[in-house]
Amino acid sequence: MLDLTYEAPKAKVIAGATGDWELVIGMEVHAQVATKAKLFSGASTEFGAEPNANVAFVDAGMPGMLPVINEGCIAQAVRTGLGIKAQINLRSAFDRKNYFYPDLPQGYQISQLFHPIVGEGEVTVEMGNGTARRVRIERIHLEQDAGKSIHDMDPHMSFVDLNRTGVALMEIVSRPDIRGPEEAAAYVVKLRQILRYLGTCDGNMQNGNLRADVNVSVCRPGDYEKFAATGDFGHLGTRCEIKNMNSMRFIQMAIDYEARRQIAILEDGGKVDQETRLYDPDKNETRSMRSKEEAHDYRYFPDPDLMPLEIEQAWVDDIASSLPELPDAKKARFMSAFGLTDYDASVLTAEVENAHYFEEVAQGRDGKTAANWVINELFGRLRKEGHDIDDCPVSPAQLGGIIDLIAKGEISGKIAKDLFEIVFTEGGDPAAIVETRGMKQVTDTSAIEAAVEQVIAENPAQVEKAKQNPKLAGWFVGQVMKLTGGKANPAAVNEIVAQKLGL
Repeated sequence: MLDLTYEAPKAKVIAGATGDWELVIGMEVHAQVATKAKLFSGASTEFGAEPNANVAFVDAGMPGMLPVINEGCIAQAVRTGLGIKAQINLRSAFDRKNYFYPDLPQGYQISQLFHPIVGEGEVTVEMGNGTARRVRIERIHLEQDAGKSIHDMDPHMSFVDLNRTGVALMEIVSRPDIRGPEEAAAYVVKLRQILRYLGTCDGNMQNGNLRADVNVSVCRPGDYEKFAATGDFGHLGTRCEIKNMNSMRFIQMAIDYEARRQIAILEDGGKVDQETRLYDPDKNETRSMRSKEEAHDYRYFPDPDLMPLEIEQAWVDDIASSLPELPDAKKARFMSAFGLTDYDASVLTAEVENAHYFEEVAQGRDGKTAANWVINELFGRLRKEGHDIDDCPVSPAQLGGIIDLIAKGEISGKIAKDLFEIVFTEGGDPAAIVETRGMKQVTDTSAIEAAVEQVIAENPAQVEKAKQNPKLAGWFVGQVMKLTGGKANPAAVNEIVAQKLGL
C-alpha cells in the first residue's frame, strides 16, 4: 500500500567544497486547456494550421475589440481543480499583466493574479517501493498564451505566428515541496496523467501543450525543515526559474546543472541572482534570459473589460458528478479486481487509452493472463513498430479471442504467439484463422503417445541418461513438440513422457 501521509521527502544531497547542499524545487506547469476555441475569442485552437490562420480581431489586439469568456475553458479549469482535490473559488477575476513581447499584440496578458479560479489542492506522486509523496498545489489560474516568434527562417528578420495567441492555459503552481530532479519529473508525469484522464489537456509536450517552469534553489541540510515548519522563505536560498521545459529528461538534467551552478557561486563567496534562465540541452547548461521580475514590475491591475467571474456551486457539483475514474483509483481497482501486481497495474493505467484497452480485454477473462498479453506481447510489439494504442492493429476483441482459445485448450502458448503475429500483420478473426490454417492444438492422447514413443525409440542413449537424471525428460518434451509442429498439448506431453520413461 502507498503511504500517502505528507512528509518532507528526503532531499537530493549534492556535495560541495564546503559541505553538503540540498535542493528545493517548486514548479509552474502551463497546461493548454483542451477546448476548440480560445479563452476570449472564437478562434480555433487547432494545432498545425497555417501561420496566423487562427487569429480573431481580439487576439490581434485590434482597437475596440472586447474579450468574451469561453465557458468551456472555465469548466475545464474547474474540472482540473476537482481532479486534484482543490478548492474551487466561486468568485474569481482576471487581471492585466503588462509587458512587451513582439508576439503579444495586446501589450499585456490577461491572467489571474489576485483571485484565481482554483485554490489549494494536492498531487500524489509515486516514487516506487510502495512509497508516495504529496506535492501541494498552491493555485491554478487561467491565462492567455502568447504567440510564437520564429528566428531561423531568415538571417535578417524574425517572423511572428499568432496562432497560439489567446489560447487558454492553466498555470498549475506547486509549493516548493519537490526535493530532487527525479521527483520533479515524476510530478510532471503524474500531473500530465491526471490531466489526460480528466480530458482537460492532451499533455502533448512536443506541441508545447504542456510546459514546465522549474524554480530551483539550494540550502544547507535542515534549512528546508525550518521553512516547512515556519513558512519562512528566509531559510531558503535565492531561486532561479528555468523556463519552458518540455521534456522529463531535460527537466532532470537542467535541475542538476542549475543546482551545481548555484552551489559553485555560493561556495565562491558570491550571491545567486534571482533570474529567469533557459536550458540548452546541447550544451547541458542553463543561461541567463532576464532578471526575474516581481509582480509589481508587471503593473497588474483588474482587467477593466471583464467583470469578476461568479459561478454557482450547483454547476461545480454537476461537473464533479461527471468526473471519470482517476489514475490512483483505477490502479487500486485493477489490483483488487484483477489480482494485478503494483507494477502491472501502474503500466496499464499510465495512459487512459491503455487502461481502457486492457479492461476490454480482461472483461470476463483471467486478469493476470490478460495483463501479461497486453503488457508483454502487445505493448512490446507496438514499441517495436513505433505504434501506440490509438493505431493498434489488434482490437481488444481479437486479443481477447486469442486468450479464449488458450483457455479452451484449443491452442498452446506457442501457437498463440504465432497466431498473434498473424492477427497483428494480417488481421482476421483468431478462431477462424486457427480453423482454416490447421493451428489447433493436438489433444488426442493417442497421437501424442505415438509421437512420444517415436522419439524414445529413436534416442535410446538419451533414454538411459533421463532415467539417471529425470531433469533430462524436458529434452524429450521439446523433441515431441518439434515433431508435432508445436501443436501437441504441453501438459499432456509432459505427462506421457514421464509415464513412458518410468519417472
